[in-house]
Amino acid sequence: MNKDDQILKSRDDKAPIVFSKVAEASGTEESFKLADDSECSWQKKDEAFGPAKLRERIEPWLTALFQSEHFELLVGSGLSHAVHQMAANQALPGMGTVQFAEFDTEINTEAKKSAEAAGRMSGNIEDQIRVASELLRGLEIISESKAENTKELGKKSAALKNSLSEVLKAFAASVLKGENGLITAKTKEREKAFNYLVSFLMSFASRTGTRDRLQIFTTNYDRYLEAGADVAGLHLLDRFVGSLLPVFRSSRLDVDMHYNPPGIRGEPRYLEGVAKFTKLHGSLDWVDAEKSIRRMSLPFGAESIEPYLKAPGLAGAGARQLMIYPNSAKDRETTAYPYVELFRDFAAAVCRPNSTLICFGYSFGDEHINRVIEDMLTIPSTHLVVVSYGDPLGRIMQIYEKMGRHAQITLLIGNHLGDLQTLVDNYLPKPAIDRTTMRMAELLKSRWSGSHAAAPPADAKGEGEQ
Repeated sequence: MNKDDQILKSRDDKAPIVFSKVAEASGTEESFKLADDSECSWQKKDEAFGPAKLRERIEPWLTALFQSEHFELLVGSGLSHAVHQMAANQALPGMGTVQFAEFDTEINTEAKKSAEAAGRMSGNIEDQIRVASELLRGLEIISESKAENTKELGKKSAALKNSLSEVLKAFAASVLKGENGLITAKTKEREKAFNYLVSFLMSFASRTGTRDRLQIFTTNYDRYLEAGADVAGLHLLDRFVGSLLPVFRSSRLDVDMHYNPPGIRGEPRYLEGVAKFTKLHGSLDWVDAEKSIRRMSLPFGAESIEPYLKAPGLAGAGARQLMIYPNSAKDRETTAYPYVELFRDFAAAVCRPNSTLICFGYSFGDEHINRVIEDMLTIPSTHLVVVSYGDPLGRIMQIYEKMGRHAQITLLIGNHLGDLQTLVDNYLPKPAIDRTTMRMAELLKSRWSGSHAAAPPADAKGEGEQ
């Protein structure tokens, strides 16, 4: 797709609709026209239209989906990039490649091969770390045998281990730098970015307490979502238990939050503004220490991670104990603790009848996640909504065609439809549980439901009407 192409597909569209931005006068809102090979029932071929026309199509549909019985949000790196760009007016630090002291050529060759298998053009630091970890484990196994060359392999294994520790330390530093760019931005821009992040999150989390909780899943290592939830006052429930060094617990009880309404005893009600939260690939502040996974007290955007690894209770953990595992084409890390628990939570959440999954900023580059989504769509009452700023490698459309369940998939792709600010301003439901507005709409509908009904006389606007 071209840079300015937008792709829209909802349930009543037979095929994805492609439209592009057209030249616009300075100061006016964006306008679009359908592509030459696109047709739709709600817009004439050569007429321009704007966000107001699109809002009529998108906002009511999303509002209905957001009230599904089960509701999940999968967030990729696109959200962090959007918030950081809005605050700092620059891109997040990239994930390029690094150089290893030993086996650099072999690591890069295998990293490129696995990246191509996942649909990416070249490998990055995540692919390198995964390959280096697998290679290191192989060298450790061989060096423990009684072969003649084990001494030399032992030296290379030690060198690779040190190099891998330095790479992981640098990787953690780059994630912290991205967090730091948000909190050190100019006050006005930072507040604007947080306001949009809060509005984005609360659009999804504004569900009445009687409905199943929103479940948020993310592949990100950073803590942008946690920071936004703190500002919004959104309570996140995860598998960690404790206050100082929370411990990851496998025995997940269905913990929730209740409150006692005034004047009512023994009848607690569910608290609003609560969501369940899972970080599928780990987090910057998770550490494997003392035979358990702990969350250390790492401030958002800290200058360095090293001082916090020396805290009592972490048993001298180093960079290699950080739970920031890259995605794997062979799903190696998803079969190990704690990732098997996290992916079990994801599958159990989305593969249910009457479930809606929203994907924002996720590029569909993780096959182990894609398989779960594909399994979800085998249930006819489920629905998938994909919101993305673009699809430069064509992976989203490739997955869309492969899954084949087109009636169960909604697409919002493009630098207009997938832009965080535009999405919040125009297309996402109101981030509040506004019972007053709903009651007013029901009242007006009951009073003026008949289009042929005559208007009431002036003196009829009397008692009880305001």
